[in-house]
Amino acid sequence: MAAERLVVIGGDAAGMSAASQARRLKGPNALEIVAFERGHFTSYSACGIPYWVGGDVEERDDLIARTPEEHRARDIDLRMRTEVTELDVAGRRVKALDRESGTTYWTGFDKLVIATGARPVRPALPGMDAAGVHGVQTLDDGQALLDSLDALRSGDGPRRAVVVGAGYIGVEMAEALLKRGFEVTVLNRGEQPMATLDPDMGRLVHEAMDGLGITTVNGAAVTKILTGPDGRVTDVATDAGTYPADVVVLGIGVEPETALARAAGLPVGPHGGLLTDLAMRVVGHDNIWAGGDCVEVLDLVAGRTRHIALGTHANKHGQVIGSNIGGGYGTFPGVVGTAVSKVCDLEIARTGLREKDARAVGLRYVTATVESTQRAGYYPGARPMTVKMIAELRTGRLLGVQIVGREGSAKRVDVAAVALTAGMTVEQMTALDLGYAPPFSPVWDPVLVAARKTVAAVRGAGS
Repeated sequence: MAAERLVVIGGDAAGMSAASQARRLKGPNALEIVAFERGHFTSYSACGIPYWVGGDVEERDDLIARTPEEHRARDIDLRMRTEVTELDVAGRRVKALDRESGTTYWTGFDKLVIATGARPVRPALPGMDAAGVHGVQTLDDGQALLDSLDALRSGDGPRRAVVVGAGYIGVEMAEALLKRGFEVTVLNRGEQPMATLDPDMGRLVHEAMDGLGITTVNGAAVTKILTGPDGRVTDVATDAGTYPADVVVLGIGVEPETALARAAGLPVGPHGGLLTDLAMRVVGHDNIWAGGDCVEVLDLVAGRTRHIALGTHANKHGQVIGSNIGGGYGTFPGVVGTAVSKVCDLEIARTGLREKDARAVGLRYVTATVESTQRAGYYPGARPMTVKMIAELRTGRLLGVQIVGREGSAKRVDVAAVALTAGMTVEQMTALDLGYAPPFSPVWDPVLVAARKTVAAVRGAGS
């Protein structure tokens, strides 16, 4: 009996995790695997790009977990620089374009994995395609940005960088550019940086960025990119003023890359991502799976789908997909929305719902905010740490936690992520047996202090 053919579109985390897991479970005599990747690299950490640009990671190849040659050695027919341009669902085939030769051809499949990732948001504004304007999503993007920075650093002119957007990508790239010796301005259309936090917590990030020498302008919506006679960026115009720029980095965020799937009539959700079941199978299609940044996932706290672009999720999706295709069984139940980041020595973390998220799904809630230190106050190196906790009114069910602080603060959010996943109340959290020693925590961990204060808020609201 001829082997089934699995076709994978996308050669990064979700796609190649799925291909590798399927290969572990089924040999080449039972399952032929063909994977298409339009770029130059596979299985790399896109999350590490800001740290490579900033010089914390010395070599680009340090971000690559597995090369094309390593995948091929495992009997995966990986075709690089080859873009799938059309998907024929009824005919079970994909049309591919070899970017090097320009030739196109069709390849049939028995099973299909769509792992097309996400693309940087690039507003349709004048000058957005000008030389010196960079989105940062792939290793190719990172290399193009580094080439621009190196060219500017080798000259005698000014080194002014403007980052458009103040989310995770924006603040991380601001730090990277600062480390490269650039004068950095962050343009943010929102009330405060880090819109994934509530504004009161975002204000702490803003204050820290100012202290680092990063100029952050809030309430500044970009209207156009101005260019010189050579077509290169010179300024960024906003409704709040114009800011000189020798290089521009777009940190507005990303959106699911689903144009191919949409054209084929596959179902997408309200955030533009593909819709799948718990097995990561595309809804309504038994032989098609999807994972990574191109899908929507269930928010276990809000009960709605969300689009969250994270390598952790993508790799888990790939494992689940590969297991199901290879004859095993796996599911991806959903997420609670945990994320961490940093700008220089300031750590930022969140999980669960913000206040506006809770309001959007009709939840009544209370909040509590505490200021503490990440170590015992008398221990050397103790630094400030702020924890905000959100709980459901009356029931006390934990809804979300946000943390802003110095070294040792961010990973405390994992305790809250576990509590959210388990459906714990804030009162139950106060009894958690967390590790304690002065170098790591005050005798009452800040998360537990926040839980105690939130319990009091719940009881006070009910009286």
